[in-house]
Amino acid sequence: MQNKTNIKVIFALTLVHFTGDFYSAFSAPLMPVFVSKLTLNMTQVGLMMGLIRFLSFVVQPAVGYLADRYRTRLFILVGLGLSVFFVPMSGIAPTYWALILFLSLGSFGSSMFHPSVTGMVPLYAGRNTGLCMSIFNTGGTLAFGIGPIFITWYVALFGLTAMPFTMLIGLTTWMYLFQTVPIPISEGYHLQGFWGSLKEMFGSVWKPLVLMWVVMVVRSAVGQSFMTFMPIHLSDKGFSLVQIGTVTSIFVVSGTVSGLLAGYLSDRIECKTIFIVAHSLMVPTLLLYLWASNAWVYTAAAVAGFMVFATIPVSIVMAQKLAPKGKSMVASFMMGFAYGLGGMLTPVTGRLADMYGIQIVLWFLCFVPLITVVVAFFFPNLNSSRTT
Repeated sequence: MQNKTNIKVIFALTLVHFTGDFYSAFSAPLMPVFVSKLTLNMTQVGLMMGLIRFLSFVVQPAVGYLADRYRTRLFILVGLGLSVFFVPMSGIAPTYWALILFLSLGSFGSSMFHPSVTGMVPLYAGRNTGLCMSIFNTGGTLAFGIGPIFITWYVALFGLTAMPFTMLIGLTTWMYLFQTVPIPISEGYHLQGFWGSLKEMFGSVWKPLVLMWVVMVVRSAVGQSFMTFMPIHLSDKGFSLVQIGTVTSIFVVSGTVSGLLAGYLSDRIECKTIFIVAHSLMVPTLLLYLWASNAWVYTAAAVAGFMVFATIPVSIVMAQKLAPKGKSMVASFMMGFAYGLGGMLTPVTGRLADMYGIQIVLWFLCFVPLITVVVAFFFPNLNSSRTT
């Protein structure tokens, strides 16, 4: 690992993250439009989002394993291309299953590039691993903040059928990244099998990694349920499509700020402290977000998102410190594997919402983060400033 931060490469990796997640952010705020166009119920919405996130669950660990074995940009460039092309195609999907197909292929692409670029960050971060990982994560979080505002404004102005034209933005960026993104550095496990590689990477640290993974799965399940169903709940309360996009963006953009702050603090204090504080405060802030009305919903979205997204970069930094020989693989477990498994619970949320109503189901979910607070107390005392 270099001692000096390679700003050009970190910027390129962050731009990959931003571009892919910019398109991934289109689907959630447009759910009310898809529901209206295709006459969907909450179970169908939950099933669709669960299937999309299942792909993250399956693809990212496999890609992370391969990225640690082979030196190739294939996962980055092809994955980003799939997201840029297929997510905009969802605007012209004629049926529910066509919509699932387009969004699934876009999600598949997103799952392909995440492990490789995340694993490359500490290799080019120098001594500023926590800060660079937070900047990288900010690229994705900011994209999820800007994306909803952009796409709801765009669809309100031009309609769903004009969505394919938005891929021009991503294709232009893709051409720049083709010239800029370096070939990933392999971790050298190509001579070992899958289980041999896992044993080498995680053999002595699997217990704390599992604890962190459990916390991130629960965080993902709660966060994604709110991301999926709050737009529909806000629509039922009379908010317009653009207002819903703005609220969604505020929810995520505030996570950009908290992610940067958490990354900065992770280089100076114990990471487990950040988990305990942030996840404890998720409960009251999510309740505030759920029950806020009128203009107060914007403030509530900001404070809730601040807590929900704060620990994502910290979890990756901690995991890569514990398992430095498999940076891509461990990043895929903390991001894709946790994100995908947590997202697979959205069909359950959707089914319960059809039975009992969205508001009451989200109310119960507000208290689920208390589980993660208990688990976080058993995290190892590990300050990322000692990252190798």
